[in-house]
Amino acid sequence: MAHIVVMGAGLGGMPAAYDLKAHFGNKHEVTLINPSEHFQFTPSNPWVVVGWRDQEQVLVPIRKHVERRGIKFIAKAVETIEPSANRLVLDDGEQVAYDYLIIATGPKLAFDEIPGTGPHANTHSVCSTPHSHAAAEAYEKFLQNPGPIVVGAAQGASCFGPAYEFAMIVEADLRKRKIRDKVPMTFVTSEPYIGHMGLGGVGDSKTLLESEMRQRHIKWITNAKILEANESSVKIAEHNDQGEVIKEQELESKFSLFIPAFKGVDAVANVEGLCNPRGFVVIDEHQRNPTYKNIYSAGVCVAIPPVEQTPVPTGAPKTGYMIESMVTAIVENIAEELDGKEPSHKATWNALCLADLGDDGVAFVALPQIPPRNVTWAKKGKWVHLAKIAFEKYFMRKMRTGRTEPIYEKYVLKAMGIIRLKPDN
Repeated sequence: MAHIVVMGAGLGGMPAAYDLKAHFGNKHEVTLINPSEHFQFTPSNPWVVVGWRDQEQVLVPIRKHVERRGIKFIAKAVETIEPSANRLVLDDGEQVAYDYLIIATGPKLAFDEIPGTGPHANTHSVCSTPHSHAAAEAYEKFLQNPGPIVVGAAQGASCFGPAYEFAMIVEADLRKRKIRDKVPMTFVTSEPYIGHMGLGGVGDSKTLLESEMRQRHIKWITNAKILEANESSVKIAEHNDQGEVIKEQELESKFSLFIPAFKGVDAVANVEGLCNPRGFVVIDEHQRNPTYKNIYSAGVCVAIPPVEQTPVPTGAPKTGYMIESMVTAIVENIAEELDGKEPSHKATWNALCLADLGDDGVAFVALPQIPPRNVTWAKKGKWVHLAKIAFEKYFMRKMRTGRTEPIYEKYVLKAMGIIRLKPDN
């Protein structure tokens, strides 16, 4: 009997544990390790900040749901990975041996790279549900004495969708509260243009998102680096297409929120031969680490090069649909290895995003995510907003009952009216 350990219980880790158990049953042991007792549905975090969701509505207790399916759960942080011994050392000294390890930890948030940024300092975050809950408390205070808001994505960021979503959701919320006229808004991003999203644009994303910004009276600054965030302002530097600083300015802000750059978590980044310099896990075409063949990885913690060089550094996003395909490939490849075969399955690495804009939304499809693409598609409409709400309920239910089918393929594509394209189409 093999012991397969999944490290991390997020959008990749939880489905991986469910899929492994569904595939192997009692033939092999599956253990899920996560620092928290709760799964966080991070796509809903922007709603938490403005009070459209309570923190509890986007959290799922892990233990009772996975253990009833025969998955062992350990709610502890991993301190050290010892791949030469096929062993994990947890933060209390407990050791866990594995035959196969799936790293799905998500990222470490690199707030430390920019002075004054992060929930511990002067800016807020939607990268975790606790961060969003803290931001919600600050937002409630802000509403009592509103003023300028600055939202955006820092240099090196690779996850731009939540920044756009949060800006639009806040704008919609302020209109509903009839205080939008008291809140000047500025969107600051490292992207070379609005709608780049770390993908080199998707279809007409530039025009679509610029139009939304104009319609909502949100100013924007692109090719920007955040220099420092203070309690009442944000210092930024604008760059030209050659990456040269052309202007520095200080933006007044009573509420600031930025998506930071990501790094690999310490326990992963510290393993020699496992990661790139930023601490992301290096994988081959089968999601397997070239150095340690029994270690697989999926999700935001995977090393993917930027789609293109930009004047201010940007990274490539790892979307939910892409993560799902990574997980599916990993489960099939481990099954092949246990049968004495070489891994043959590959993730499709397609991008499919539903971006909620508060009262409507934009859907993006990039097949594959990295250009050149077979399909590039972007559409706007209230149906996207409604589809995202429905998808949230569906995904959360699956995390409670066990993922028995590919969620994005079966639900999101159906909701968007798209026939699934196979990788060889």
